[in-house]
Formats: sequence, C-alpha cells, structure tokens
Amino acid sequence: MSKLAIFAELWQFMRVRKKWWLLPMILLITLLGLILVFAQGSALAPFIYTVF
Repeated sequence: MSKLAIFAELWQFMRVRKKWWLLPMILLITLLGLILVFAQGSALAPFIYTVF
C-alpha cells in the first residue's frame, strides 16, 4: 500500500459521504504539524511551542 493511499482513501470517504466539514480541520492539523516540524530546529522553536 502506498504512503499516499491514505489521502486518496480519505478524499474518497469525504466525497462519498459528503463530509466536507472535515476538510478544514484536516488542513489545519496538517498545517500546524508542518509548522512544528520545520520550526523544530530553528531559534523560533521555544516561542512556537509556547503558542501551541
């Protein structure tokens, strides 16, 4: 199973069951996760962790 298969399956779930309200939450969680991962090694890390 491909690593991207989970995204295809999630998209299919939202499309078939009309669960469009999940999309903003998934995007927000993904964005916050990416911010934490990329800021981990920077000098801003202590400030970002106090915000979240």
